[in-house]
Amino acid sequence: MRESTRPKRLAPGARVAIVATSGPVPDERLQGGLDLLRGWGLDPVVMPHVRDRHEEFEYLAGTDADRAADLQAAWCDPSVDAVICARGGYGVQRMVDLLDWSAMRAAGPKVFVGFSDITALHEAFATRMGLVTLHGPMAAGVDFLKNEKAREHLRATLFEPETTQVITGSGGTLVPGRARGVTLGGCVSLLAADLGTPHARAGARGGLLMIEDVEEERYRLDRILTQLLRSGWLDGVAGVVLGSWLGCGPYEDLRTLFADRLGGLGVPVAEEFGFGHGDGALTIPFGVAATLDTETRTLTLERPALA
Repeated sequence: MRESTRPKRLAPGARVAIVATSGPVPDERLQGGLDLLRGWGLDPVVMPHVRDRHEEFEYLAGTDADRAADLQAAWCDPSVDAVICARGGYGVQRMVDLLDWSAMRAAGPKVFVGFSDITALHEAFATRMGLVTLHGPMAAGVDFLKNEKAREHLRATLFEPETTQVITGSGGTLVPGRARGVTLGGCVSLLAADLGTPHARAGARGGLLMIEDVEEERYRLDRILTQLLRSGWLDGVAGVVLGSWLGCGPYEDLRTLFADRLGGLGVPVAEEFGFGHGDGALTIPFGVAATLDTETRTLTLERPALA
């Protein structure tokens, strides 16, 4: 697994496009997020279909074609320096195949931020464009609006990425050790759902796999991890970092499952690291070479996430 191309860091005055690739966006949360971005000295622009609601499927923000058109237009606009998703939910897998990846590649690299359902886009940007992306809070997300720790870590990563080159987790160790690899991951249910699709990578070989999820019962997480194991997708992974598991049941029960499913990989596994759907989530860059040290609970990037 090779490192990806790093987009340029942001500076005051940078123009950032807000897109809704998944679920519908509450307007009051969107307005709050825009105010915070302006407070950072950024110039946020809301793409035309962000406030849309699908007429038949209430869980989607507008039609698949319109959501894809917004993302592609933002990416191909030379005045836009970054694209930040408004929220997760569900819907990326319905629109990702409608994007013109050749046109987006020709437009060059820029910052991309999102998590949860956006995992499918992180994978697509990695396989189609070889681009570093940021797994972090979204413009209309509760964590971005309400949690200063999450917001500040994202801000520092965007503007001063050398200050977040060492990411310190808050949890413990499932399997001790040190490992070097290229970061990848996201919502583990989305990684499993991506298998066999045009944008899925062949596997996590040589990678530091960062996974988390939300509101999945233990047996469903068992099924997801077993699918990744049986498919060979986890063969050769260098290390695993577990994030938050909000609404997935008592962590001690999950810990038993993770030990059963991941302990046999023979690689370091850190747990409750502090990224994902939990409060104060850290921003994690994907596509960057890094070293995981479970003893110090650190993920040390070999280069800043952004150039």
